[in-house]
Amino acid sequence: MNRAVINPTAINRFHVHVHVTDLDRNIDFYTHLFGTPPSVIRPDYAKWLLDDPQLNFAISTGQSNENGIAHLGLQAAHAEDLDAICKRLQTADAVALAEAGTTCCYARSDKYWAVDPQGVRWETFHTFGDATTYHGEPDAEAPRESCCGPRLDASNGKACSDTGESATKASDGSACCG
Repeated sequence: MNRAVINPTAINRFHVHVHVTDLDRNIDFYTHLFGTPPSVIRPDYAKWLLDDPQLNFAISTGQSNENGIAHLGLQAAHAEDLDAICKRLQTADAVALAEAGTTCCYARSDKYWAVDPQGVRWETFHTFGDATTYHGEPDAEAPRESCCGPRLDASNGKACSDTGESATKASDGSACCG
């Protein structure tokens, strides 16, 4: 089952992503909990786009050594909504990583990642298309672990680039909120 991600009448949604060990058992559990099957199912991923409550709930396997909540987030219905969220995060000096046109979780999105004072990762994003792979196209240069948030420096909770430097710009070099 696969529905298009793009919806011109979309609403902003709260987002939760959980890493799981057994995808089938979790699909069964959450299908019963939410009273509806997933909107998207892939071999290592499932997503429910719920209207009541307004929620984007995703589960995946094999993306981390740890199970449980991977990150929380806000899905923006439109690019302008994402810009407004980003500006609020910028005001709080909380943007850890900006990603333009990234492929993650079988979708193409623009994203801003933040980390709250407790170390909880927050993904704010606007999805503008589907993708055929979880982490990007097979020829993409981005490392596998780049999907679903930045690597964090344990000493300060800031995002790290491959060189250990703070990563606060999109892959195209643009700054947060353009």
